Amino acid sequence: MKAAVITFPGSNCDRDLATAFEQAGFGVSRVWHKDHDLPHGIDVVAVPGGFSFGDYLRCGAIAAQSPIAAAIKDHAARGGYVIGICNGFQVLTEMALLPGVLMRNAGLKFVCKSVSLRVASTDSAFTAAYGRGQEITIPIAHHDGNYTIDADGLARLQGEDRIAFTYAQNPNGSMADIAGVLSENRRVLGMMPHPERACEAAHGLTDGAALFKSLMGGMALA
Repeated sequence: MKAAVITFPGSNCDRDLATAFEQAGFGVSRVWHKDHDLPHGIDVVAVPGGFSFGDYLRCGAIAAQSPIAAAIKDHAARGGYVIGICNGFQVLTEMALLPGVLMRNAGLKFVCKSVSLRVASTDSAFTAAYGRGQEITIPIAHHDGNYTIDADGLARLQGEDRIAFTYAQNPNGSMADIAGVLSENRRVLGMMPHPERACEAAHGLTDGAALFKSLMGGMALA
């Protein structure tokens, strides 16, 4: 399986994300935002955390207009897998690959700590290795992680089992404690917490590794 990790000016988690994929057995290609095409044979595109383009205008808004954005959208439209983490989640909402928006944290402060998440859905290649309701510990580091969506959109996410993760204790004001959501075909995941920072013992946390292993196994069976 092959993963492409995108880098924008201001990305700072792209190397960590590439390493997490490699440790799960993926072949990884690094892709610059000004490229117009993804490498041949890519199975999953990963949009990393950081502060793309300095978070000007809105977080992720400029990155969503980069040359590589069209190729990411085409990949998703063909049924390819996409994951956006933290700033990557913001980019995917700006691309309209996922519903909702990420607003300023309710406390108006940058939050950086490890938090407890609950696995809300196991019906995806990203989350199948976890148990529904399982509590895992994953780091967060964001200023604009307050997930917001209209009432109809929230009801649809809940009714279609598309909320992937929720916070056990809400750190940012996100509606319904949402920490991660899935697309309609369940092949696009956006999440604010950083599983790539919880993949090996040296990190002090290992709960994130199952996400990448789950994705490898789920794509192999698809």
